[in-house]
Amino acid sequence: MKLLFLSCIFVIMAWGQLDSLVQQVPPGTSARRNPLEGNERARRAGAKLYARECSACHGMKAEGLGKAPPLRSVEVYEAPAGTLFWILENGSLDHGMPSFAHLPEVQRWQIITFLHSLNPTGLQPRP
Repeated sequence: MKLLFLSCIFVIMAWGQLDSLVQQVPPGTSARRNPLEGNERARRAGAKLYARECSACHGMKAEGLGKAPPLRSVEVYEAPAGTLFWILENGSLDHGMPSFAHLPEVQRWQIITFLHSLNPTGLQPRP
């Protein structure tokens, strides 16, 4: 019985990871670099944009609300900037994630700069 329970937990966890937007981004998008990486002014601007554009679904502290996943996570923290940019630009109707292509490109990079500053517990800070 315990083995069945553990097997079910493993399948649910694996299914959840396969369902991740980060894992569904087309190959080659991760090579795109964030021109604002490490820029403190961009991080602060990104925090304001996050509060306005993202917090209603993902929470003020990026903890995730309802069906929207937490963004203060290892997956987002370690995701290449180009991957996150693609997600913001394209969204996903299947996941209820809108496109943010209406925002100027610089503002999308500012949000990514902010997201990459959210260090999940126990990880080394980004260089």
